[in-house]
Amino acid sequence: MEDIAAQAGYTRGAFYSNFSSKSDLFVELLRLDHQNMQENLQKLRDAAPSSENLQVQLTLLYAQCYRDDNNYIIWAEARLHAMRDAKFRQHVNALCLKKRDMIAYFIEHLCKRLNIQLPGPFADHALALIALIDGILSFNMMMPNDLSNASAEAILSNVLTKMFCNAPVLTET
Repeated sequence: MEDIAAQAGYTRGAFYSNFSSKSDLFVELLRLDHQNMQENLQKLRDAAPSSENLQVQLTLLYAQCYRDDNNYIIWAEARLHAMRDAKFRQHVNALCLKKRDMIAYFIEHLCKRLNIQLPGPFADHALALIALIDGILSFNMMMPNDLSNASAEAILSNVLTKMFCNAPVLTET
């Protein structure tokens, strides 16, 4: 409990006066992390990508969404806790949908700047991207000797670059 409170920026006393349960504090920790990611994605989205720095933009997207192993572990623990707690699951689901929507908006914004069209809804591409990154991070953390951080980033970068570079260019009508 004290670790979660400290991670969320609260003292033990503030925890007892502001939160009725550990789950409430956990939701606050996730909300703060989500807000930080949203701010970082906004900065990244505001940068003008070109086809020359597409790979850099996509690598930065990965870095903004998954800053470190602790960040990933917190969200993995939240997903596990959500499976057992329906009220907590509602909060986690809402944050996950917001994350999907933020990444979908980033992808849409990137496609507009690159003048390309991806097949299907941007939300579907965002969900696929989240699943791919989560899967690679999980594998990387469970078997670090078999997939280095550099290799994981290279795999993600290659998949994402192909996704965007193989998309048809929009023609003006």
